[in-house]
Amino acid sequence: MAVKRFGWAIVGPGAIAHRFADAVHRSDGMHLEVIQGRNIERATEFARKWSLDNALPIRATESLDEVLTNECVDAVYIATPHAFHGDAIRAALLAKKPVLCEKPLVTDAGKAKALIALAHEQNTFLMEAVWTRFLPLHETVARWLQAGEIGAVRSMQSSFCFNVPFDPKSRLFDPAQAGGALLDIGIYNLTLTRMMLAASFGSCPPLEHVDARATLSPTAVDQRLHATLHFENGVASQFVCATDSDGDNRFRVFGERGVIDIEAGFWQATRATLTRTGEAPVAIHHPFRVNGFEYEIEAAVDAIRTGRLECERMTHVETIAILEWMDRIRAKIDVRYPFD
Repeated sequence: MAVKRFGWAIVGPGAIAHRFADAVHRSDGMHLEVIQGRNIERATEFARKWSLDNALPIRATESLDEVLTNECVDAVYIATPHAFHGDAIRAALLAKKPVLCEKPLVTDAGKAKALIALAHEQNTFLMEAVWTRFLPLHETVARWLQAGEIGAVRSMQSSFCFNVPFDPKSRLFDPAQAGGALLDIGIYNLTLTRMMLAASFGSCPPLEHVDARATLSPTAVDQRLHATLHFENGVASQFVCATDSDGDNRFRVFGERGVIDIEAGFWQATRATLTRTGEAPVAIHHPFRVNGFEYEIEAAVDAIRTGRLECERMTHVETIAILEWMDRIRAKIDVRYPFD
C-alpha cells in the first residue's frame, strides 16, 4: 500500500523558509500544504513561488488556527523571528501538530523546558531545527573523533561572522525580536562544540567556566561576541560570532596527535581535512543530495511517522543544554530582552 504523502505547513515565510521549501519540494513523499504569515501578500507570494509545475497547489493564510485545524497538515515548520517561536510552538502542540522549529527553539532554557514538558503531555513530536547536526560531513568527523584519529582532544576554535549594516528594525538587531549574534549564529558554534565533545568523550563533559565579552549594538544586543568555554576535563572551545565583521568561518578540533579542519561555512560544510602529525592530510567531500536541509527534514518525518516525540540526533536534552550555555553567556555580557 502506498504511503500517504507528508504535508508540511510553514509558519513564517522568511529567507530560511525558502531553503526548507526547496528541500521539501525536491524530496520524495512530502509536499508543502500551506504557508502562514502575518503579511498575506508575502505569504501568497511565497506559496506562488513554490507551487511549481507538477506540485500540489499551496495555500496561503494569515491564520495560524487555519493551519492547525487543517487535516492535511502532518507537521508544522516554524521559521518566525526567535521571539515568536514559543507562542507558535505552544499553539501547535496544543493542537497536537508535530513541530520542527528553527533554532534557537526559544530564547532561554526555562521556556524550552516548559514547551518540552507540554510536548510530552500532548504526546506530540517537537524538535529544534539544527540542520548542522544531520549533515553527512559532520557524522564522518564525529566518527574520526570516536576512533581517536587525532588522539585526545585538547581544544577547539571556530568563527561564524558576517558584516551587515546596522538596522534597528532588523531581526538581527531588534531586542523585541530576540536579536543578537549569539542566538542567531553563535548557536552553531555551540552545537558543533557539543557534538564534537560527545564524539570524543562519549558524552559532553560538564561546562566548568565561561569567559565572554561582547560589543553591543546601539539597540543593546550583541553584534560581536568572543567566548571561551572551559570544561571540567581541561578541554576548551574558543569561538567568535559577529554581524559586524568577517571571519574565516571554519571549525577546528585540535588533538594530541593531529588536527581536524572543517571548511569555511562550517555549519553547512561539505569538506573537511584530517591531518595527523607527520602524515599527509586526508580530505573528504560529502556533497548534499539537495541543499542540506533534507537530512533533518527526513529525520523529523521518520520520527513523526514512527510515533517518537524527539529525534535521537537532536534531542530535547541537547536543546536544553545548549540554551543553558547561552543563558550563562548572556549573563556574562548582560544582554537582556524585553520579555525576559
